[in-house]
Amino acid sequence: MSSSATVGLATMPTPAEMGRAESLYSKVGWRLLPVLLVAYMVAYLDRINIGYAQLGMKQTLPFSNEVYGLGAGIFFIGYLIFEVPSNLMLVKIGARKTMLRIMVLWGLAATAMMFVTTPTEFYVVRFLLGAFEAGFFPGIILYFTYWYPSIRRGQVIAIFMSATTLMSVVAGPLSGATLKFLDGVNGWHGWQWLFLVQGMPAAILGVVLFFWLDDKPAQAKWLSPAEKNLLQFNLENDIDTSGKAGHSFGKSLRDPKVYLLSLAYFLLLGATYALVFWLPTLIQSWGVKDVLMVGIYAAIPNAVGVVGMIWLGRSSDRHGERRWHYFACVLIAAIGLGITTLLTGALVPSLAALSFAVIGVAAATPLFWTAVTEYLPRSSAAGGIAFISSLGAFGPSVSPSVNAAITKATGNGVYSMYAVMAAYIVSGALLLMVVRAKNNEGQIS
Repeated sequence: MSSSATVGLATMPTPAEMGRAESLYSKVGWRLLPVLLVAYMVAYLDRINIGYAQLGMKQTLPFSNEVYGLGAGIFFIGYLIFEVPSNLMLVKIGARKTMLRIMVLWGLAATAMMFVTTPTEFYVVRFLLGAFEAGFFPGIILYFTYWYPSIRRGQVIAIFMSATTLMSVVAGPLSGATLKFLDGVNGWHGWQWLFLVQGMPAAILGVVLFFWLDDKPAQAKWLSPAEKNLLQFNLENDIDTSGKAGHSFGKSLRDPKVYLLSLAYFLLLGATYALVFWLPTLIQSWGVKDVLMVGIYAAIPNAVGVVGMIWLGRSSDRHGERRWHYFACVLIAAIGLGITTLLTGALVPSLAALSFAVIGVAAATPLFWTAVTEYLPRSSAAGGIAFISSLGAFGPSVSPSVNAAITKATGNGVYSMYAVMAAYIVSGALLLMVVRAKNNEGQIS
């Protein structure tokens, strides 16, 4: 049923309705964001827990660093192939059915990681994990455009994406404790327990989302007709910052800037996941050998990053500016990583420098996607968001292997960190070049 059929054609809201706008969006936020935040936390954990699992797998499976790097990257090949079809299907069948399919299948695949014994099995399950999860992130970004006008989207996406940093705070101690204390229970290794206890929650959450979410505001029984009318009015009268009304997905595929944005995201994700996957190994190189302490130390920079992400998202919304905020974030990330490498492993200063870097790392991605949703026309948002996301996801599919190869060739992990720093800077420069400042009408070129 269309929204107009449910609430009637959008009309100018009364002053009383305008006065209730803040409380209405707060109501929407409390309904949607907590459950989506938890879902993304679980999704992110299932992506990155291989970085911790390898600490135990190396002791029981004959896998080299190159095998882990390739396996970590193969996840994103599945993403590359299936993201666009998944997002286009979401438009047809809705978010509820899409999230049910995605989360149940990826939860089963994440759990199946506990049974791998050969590199081939490792690669296959990682590919399936990416294929099944494909569409979750771009689907949620698209879903937000059904509820929030562009002026409110920066902070909302930042809150949603704080899940990655929040989970990074929890992932370290949780994974470290699982590896240490469950090792040998029921005859299973700690890394097998890790995949079991961290994989199944996704399948359970898929069922929860199916019953909790509404595809569009028009279907939300927890909203009054007046509230639905106000949401619809704000969406229909949202400034199309792209300035490209009627611009189809096909035209987006012929837009060179879409490919430059994909390259910027390729570099951003490649740099970020190279850092994430090898962070436990990096901390071990500072002389920390206990796997539980590795996890605890890894949580510190990520806790700092959560604060920076939310603050920078609010600053971006307040100033209505994305591009320079984004460049500042990637610059902070590069500088922080540069200082970390120069400190040559002194624990406390290295953690402080890494914490500074993670402020930029954590805040960059939500700012990037806010800029993208403002650049893409509404008519092509579903395919455009997924297309940029899928091409960009190819970055993490190659960066772990590239960084492992650099480290092997040079015998020093410092050079792979230099490559990560360069990727951040180039990504920021690309966004500055592609997304121009808003003009007087609120459009961006």
